[in-house]
Amino acid sequence: MAYANEVKRVVSSAQEKGRKIAAFFAESLPSVGGQIIPPAGYFSQVADPRVSHLLCHRHIRKAGGVFVADEIQVGFGRVGKHFWAFQLQGKDFVPDIVTMGKSIGNGHPVACVAATQPVARAFEATGVEYFNTFGGSPVSCAVGLAVLNVLEKEQLQDHATSVGSFLMQLLGQQKIKHPIVGDVRGVGLFIGVDLIKDEATRTPATEEAAYLVSRLKENYVLLSTDGPGRNILKFKPPMCFSLDNARQVVAKLDAILTDMEEKVRSCETLRLQP
Repeated sequence: MAYANEVKRVVSSAQEKGRKIAAFFAESLPSVGGQIIPPAGYFSQVADPRVSHLLCHRHIRKAGGVFVADEIQVGFGRVGKHFWAFQLQGKDFVPDIVTMGKSIGNGHPVACVAATQPVARAFEATGVEYFNTFGGSPVSCAVGLAVLNVLEKEQLQDHATSVGSFLMQLLGQQKIKHPIVGDVRGVGLFIGVDLIKDEATRTPATEEAAYLVSRLKENYVLLSTDGPGRNILKFKPPMCFSLDNARQVVAKLDAILTDMEEKVRSCETLRLQP
């Protein structure tokens, strides 16, 4: 409710200035923002105030806007429980537009946009001809179909659930062992590890995260950081990532963090515990 009220405030502020709302864009699970898991029900409250009598009437759809869900990094079964990450918001939530890319081509440059019939008809009614130089390439369509077939035949959505849960357990053990790990969050094969300098202030351990990523690279593990403080380790491995891969990555992570606690000691959470 708190996050939805913030959207209400922004919409109201724009309307008071005589401006209109075109759309609300949201990555279904914000990745660049720091591997964030939005509260269930948040999208429904933002998109359509009719889902709750407690909400102000000025929300996205009531204000004339549409809800656009970005599934480019988190769609196609990555979250395990559902094929699309926006489904984590509840079975009754349906975006007006969904954008897709990257995963649909498994390296081939192909993207896709899906829209509800009302949105498609409204666009058609404008009389503007849709034109795309490379749109509808049979080669790209064949690639996309092949990816979908592999996802289904190899049951990669279920695989993401089982391996992701196992990886979360292993990383949770690291949180208990290493104070620099302030939080472990995620769903399926979409996981973030929050590194902090101090448990009380939760100051982002930006430099330590960069050092850790560099050390992991030397051990042939490629990770990167995200979030405003560049202190969130992001785990979004290929869908074929295995239980053994999870054990191997976390073992190297554990070894480097242990070494950092003994040698680096650049922040409170890296100092040797009594």
